Amino acid sequence: MVGIKKHKGLSFAGMFAMLAFFYAPILVMIVFSFNDSRSLTNFTGFSLQWYETLFNNREMMAAVQTTIAIALISTFVSTIAGTLAAIGLSDSKPLVKQVVLTINNLPIMNPEVVTAISLMILFTAFKVPRGFVTMLIAHIAFSIPYVILTVLPKLRRIDPNLTDAAMDLGATPSQALTKIIIPQIMPSVISAALLAFTMSFDDFVISYFVTGNGVKNISIMVYTMSKRLNPSINALSTIMVLVVTVFLVVINVVPMLNKNSAKRIKV
Repeated sequence: MVGIKKHKGLSFAGMFAMLAFFYAPILVMIVFSFNDSRSLTNFTGFSLQWYETLFNNREMMAAVQTTIAIALISTFVSTIAGTLAAIGLSDSKPLVKQVVLTINNLPIMNPEVVTAISLMILFTAFKVPRGFVTMLIAHIAFSIPYVILTVLPKLRRIDPNLTDAAMDLGATPSQALTKIIIPQIMPSVISAALLAFTMSFDDFVISYFVTGNGVKNISIMVYTMSKRLNPSINALSTIMVLVVTVFLVVINVVPMLNKNSAKRIKV
């Protein structure tokens, strides 16, 4: 009994140390975002001046607008494209499905810098001016594989006879898609959209390589600010952490709520 309690104590201590290792730097950054001095090591008092400075900085606000615009558009496009691709794959032959999924997994398994350099070379080869459009295309490109992987498992659990029955009763293919398939996979589609938005919102590596003409998102702005002492970087990073945390919570809570709702309907 004593040995079991000792083992649990060590496990708890190890878990606490791991959480502290991961989250202590973030907590320190959040605390110093409210510091009333420029010091990044000595907290001298509570203040919101760095948030005020942040919101009064036009360059920073432009980066926020760029980030939100690219995240929303890329999420919308990649969710539709990825969902349709997943639906098409679900009805494909096993060999075709395996080949396409293997290709789909390559951008996920590759180091992000490889994808970034590849896209940069592609835009350069076709003489596409780098800026907002190239960043948007890149975000759509790297989000689609994640949408496919998120939606596909739900499609595998759908009874194919439902679609066939709808078609036998006179439904057109588009009606079967919009009234039978989409409603059943909607929770996964929402999760995929939230995941795509989160990934686009805090992407740095790919955005850094494919942008140009002064177009910056928040991640690039944070990187630029990190080269000089500017406490506003703490405020901006804190807002990013808050936004990403909210989306991650939603991503995890939405499936749980849908699962509980489905259980209540069955009961």
